[in-house]
Amino acid sequence: MTTVAILSSRDESGHRMYRAISGDKQSVGKTAGEALDALTAELAEDLPAMLLIQSVGPDRFFGAAQQQRLAELMELWHSANDQGLTLAYDLQNELDSLVAAELRAATARSAEMLSQINRES
Repeated sequence: MTTVAILSSRDESGHRMYRAISGDKQSVGKTAGEALDALTAELAEDLPAMLLIQSVGPDRFFGAAQQQRLAELMELWHSANDQGLTLAYDLQNELDSLVAAELRAATARSAEMLSQINRES
């Protein structure tokens, strides 16, 4: 399964931008869709079917504090990576834990959505 993360941040001039990341590939765009489209073009053409569940804000699966901290740590990670450095061990562990929590939240959202679809059918 191909996993894609889309993160929101600001560029040097303060404009909102979106970064789509999958493995060692990434792309940026003015919108989340633009970043995803650019990344998809870079990935293999024979990708398996993907389900994208996007949370536009905090919810019961992944709260506002978690989203904020994840964004902060991703900014630190990108800054370090751009300089050829790595994050401190404790920060990398915290980032890894938040990424895992976000994945569990996406899985829970997907399961809830599928359950609702099945009830409506």
